[in-house]
Amino acid sequence: MFIINLHYIVPLEELDAHMTDHVKYLHKYYKQHVFVASGRKVPRTGGIILAVGKSKEEIDKIISEDPFHIHGLAEFTVTEFLTSQSHPELKDFLKTYA
Repeated sequence: MFIINLHYIVPLEELDAHMTDHVKYLHKYYKQHVFVASGRKVPRTGGIILAVGKSKEEIDKIISEDPFHIHGLAEFTVTEFLTSQSHPELKDFLKTYA
């Protein structure tokens, strides 16, 4: 599992101009069972995406499609971790798609 940490580096108005495309990107990878959860940080300085994938390289390739990455709107950090405990329904999801 991976934590994708976004840190916005442009004013929110510029970011919001690309939000519709960013949400389409998110939906694409939810449908492919790569993204598990996502949302804005509080305060709104960035976002977090939880993802499953076979490698960090695969996640990096997926990030390269994000409009926020393409347009240089955010910095991205990826942290891989091994899920040793999780909600039972998430365990089933991870067994199926990870």
